[in-house]
Amino acid sequence: MNRRQFLFTAAAAAAAAPALSFSGKLFAAPASTPRFLLVFLRGGYDCNNLLVPYRSDFYYQSRPTLAIARPDAANPNSVIPLDAEWGLNPVLRDSIYPLWQRKQVAFVPFAGTDDMSRSHFETQDNIEAGEPTQQRSSYRSGFMARLSGSLRATPSIAFTDALPLSFQGGKADIPNISLRGVAKPAFDDRQASILSGMYKNTSLAAAASDGLELRQQVSKELQDEMMKANRGAASAKNFAAETQRIATLMRDQYRLGFVDVGGWDTHVNQGSTTGGLANNLTNLGQGLAAYAEALGDAWRDTTVVVVSEFGRTFRENGDKGTDHGHGTVYWVLGGSVRGGRIAGQQVAVNQQNLLQNRDYPVLNNYRDVLGGVLGRVWGLSGSQLQTVFPGAKPRDLQLV
Repeated sequence: MNRRQFLFTAAAAAAAAPALSFSGKLFAAPASTPRFLLVFLRGGYDCNNLLVPYRSDFYYQSRPTLAIARPDAANPNSVIPLDAEWGLNPVLRDSIYPLWQRKQVAFVPFAGTDDMSRSHFETQDNIEAGEPTQQRSSYRSGFMARLSGSLRATPSIAFTDALPLSFQGGKADIPNISLRGVAKPAFDDRQASILSGMYKNTSLAAAASDGLELRQQVSKELQDEMMKANRGAASAKNFAAETQRIATLMRDQYRLGFVDVGGWDTHVNQGSTTGGLANNLTNLGQGLAAYAEALGDAWRDTTVVVVSEFGRTFRENGDKGTDHGHGTVYWVLGGSVRGGRIAGQQVAVNQQNLLQNRDYPVLNNYRDVLGGVLGRVWGLSGSQLQTVFPGAKPRDLQLV
């Protein structure tokens, strides 16, 4: 049994275990040293219904069923205004909004990569590699492994089923612990049986059966694609339930962490303030708020960045969902974050400014944004940042 297997087994045997190492000293770090957690939303979440451009008429024209109502004090399901242009989905009123009021969270819209494939797997890999999309020198080297190798006394951990690409290729052996839950069945057999029975012994029986079979086949293929996009990541519900455990480990022993959260590929019946996306955002928000609370005084030394491989189409599709897009919105949270603001380069949200007439453009490259954040958190030199993100031009947005 190698060291990583030992750590994984020990963690699985003790759900609330405060340690995953052979000895407490092995991973000990000074209490006041910086903590950084990267939260990866696998599946490409719909940032347009998280950070809502409520002043844009085009937003409401583009989303006849998905748009969230403009701010209205009499309507609890309306957008929570953050400034004169942007507002927050109201499902985050009790979790993320209080952090905004305390200026402990900022949002960076029009963020993302230069990858135009709109492929979950290619874009996720490009982000985790941290290298220029067209100049990747290694397919087994992640930017967090390189970051870990550039830092001293910064024990690292991945809260994942398998070691993610982000932490691969480093000199140190990084432990990982799974938070993955059990997936629910994709289909309801009872509903399919009822639909078939409605046309039994009629002239439409064969056509109805063929149509239902085709629809189920297409739905299953889409569901399979959505599940694959998660790459085994824990669901948002599981994330909310596990944040206490993550906080304990990050507070007491680890300083650099990675966790991924699946379920964000919302092609069908996405919803706005109710439905799948709203449920995921609710659980994610509750999890992040619980993480901040559980860290206690250590929250002052903590930075959390939430990313996704891409955003989604600005317009809703015919299935009341959204499809693979490009630019997205990053979150930056922490006790010392200079929050309460929308950061980075921005443009007006209108049809003219969409990329290829469908997506948010990327104006804030993730390598530059993360390079600026990490440089501030650990005081990294220019050469260190080039090791982590080769060829990047780190942008200090004064977020920490």
